[in-house]
Amino acid sequence: MRYRLRHRTTYSYEQAVNFARCVLRLTPRSSATQTVLESAITVTPQPSARLTRIGPFDAEVVTVTIDRPHTELVIEARSRIDVHVPPPGDAKTSPPWEAIRSRALNTSDLGPEGPASYLFPTPRTPILPEITDYARVSFTPGRPIVAAALELNNRINREFTYDPSATEVSTPVAQAFAARHGVCQDFAQTMICGLRGLGLPVKYVSGYLRTMPPPGRPRLEGADATHAWVAVWCGDQTGWVGFDPTNAILAGEDHLVLAIGRDYADVAPIDGVILASGVQTLKVEVDVIPEDEPTPAHA
Repeated sequence: MRYRLRHRTTYSYEQAVNFARCVLRLTPRSSATQTVLESAITVTPQPSARLTRIGPFDAEVVTVTIDRPHTELVIEARSRIDVHVPPPGDAKTSPPWEAIRSRALNTSDLGPEGPASYLFPTPRTPILPEITDYARVSFTPGRPIVAAALELNNRINREFTYDPSATEVSTPVAQAFAARHGVCQDFAQTMICGLRGLGLPVKYVSGYLRTMPPPGRPRLEGADATHAWVAVWCGDQTGWVGFDPTNAILAGEDHLVLAIGRDYADVAPIDGVILASGVQTLKVEVDVIPEDEPTPAHA
C-alpha cells in the first residue's frame, strides 16, 4: 500500500520568539516492512542553520536553528511511503515465550533491528512489579509468544479507557496504569513495561494510523493524527511483530512507522528550546492518504 503523508505543525506565540532550536524526527524510516520513496521537511521562517544526522535507532534527525524574531513557526513534513507488512503467521505456532527470552538475552546483535537495545528499563518505562504481574497473566508457561502478546494487547484495550484528558506526555506510566485511563502513548508504554519485566524485548513505535472517512463523506484535510504502538521481538525467524493495544489489532499496512526507540523520549517528533515570554499555542494537522484516493477536502 502506497501513501502520501503530510504532517504540519504550527506554533503561534503571544510574544515574538528571538531564538529557537528544534530537533525534528519527522522523516519516516525505511525497513523490511516499509520503503520511503520521497521525503522532505520545510521550516518557516527559514532556519539560519540546519544539521542532519542519523540517530541511534536509524532515525533521520534534523536540528534547525532560527535566530530572528518570529511569532509563528511552521514545520511541515511530506513523504511518500510504500508499506508492505507480511502477515505474522499462526500465533499458536510461534515459539514459546521463554525460548524467545533466552535467545534475546544471549544475542550479540546490538543494532536497531536486534533485540538487545529493547530489553532494559528506561526512565519512562521502568520495571514495575504491578505491571509485570499484569502482563504475566497472559504469559503462562510454554505459551507461544505471539498468542500471549496478542492476548495482553487485547486485554489492555479492553480494560483501559481511552481518555485524552487523563494524561499528558509527561505522565508517569505507573499513574496511567493505576488509573486505567490514557492515550496511545500510555497504552503502549504499559505494554512495554510489562513485557520488559518478563525479560522480553519490545520497541516503542511512533507513526501514523490510516483512518477512514464516514461513508459517503470526503476525507477532511488534517483530520488524521499521530499514533503509537509496540513491536515485540518474536525470534530470529519471525522477527518483530507490531501490536496496537489502543485498537486491539496487529499493526499492519494501515500503520505507517515514523520512528522506533525504547520509549517516547527516543521518538518525539519535535523537541527543543525557545527564548521568549508569553503563551504559545500548538496546532497539528496530519493527512495519511492512499495514493489511489483523491486529495482531501478542507474542513
